[in-house]
Amino acid sequence: MKLFLILLIGISIYANELKIKANSFESDQKKGVSIFSGNVNILRESDEINASKITVYTDSKNEPIKYLAEGNVSFHITTQEGAQYKGYSQKVIYVPLTKEYLFYEDVHIKQLGEKNEIIGDEVTIKTVEGKAKAKSNTNKPVIMIFDIKEKEEGEKK
Repeated sequence: MKLFLILLIGISIYANELKIKANSFESDQKKGVSIFSGNVNILRESDEINASKITVYTDSKNEPIKYLAEGNVSFHITTQEGAQYKGYSQKVIYVPLTKEYLFYEDVHIKQLGEKNEIIGDEVTIKTVEGKAKAKSNTNKPVIMIFDIKEKEEGEKK
C-alpha cells in the first residue's frame, strides 16, 4: 500500500495555507530542504502544481523561499490581476517572495478564457507585475498564439 502523506504548512508572508500530498516525504530541517516524491500535488490558494517530485527550500525561520517541481509538471496559476494560466512543463521553480514562476523544458502555457498561448523552452511569469517572457534554447522557435480582434466596419481607425 502506498504511503500517502498530507502536509500542511503555513506560509507566513500572507498566512495562506499550503497543502502538499505525496506518496513519500523526507526532510532535513538543518539544510532547510523537504522532498516530496510520487504523485505530488501542491495547492496554495488558487494555484496548483502536480509533479513527480517537489522540493521545498526554507530559510532559517522555516519559511518557504523556493519550490522546485520536477518531472511531468502540470499547473494552474492565477496572477494578481486574476488572469489564469494552465499548462505543463518538465520543471517549474516558484519563488514566493516575488511570486514568480519559472518554467523549463517543453513548456506549454495557455491563458484560460483567452486564446493566448506560449510554447517554448523557458517561460517566466511574474504574477504580481503581470509580465511574461519566453525564450528557446533549441533550434525550435518560441511560439505565441494570440486572438486578435479586428475592428468592425464603421469604426474609425
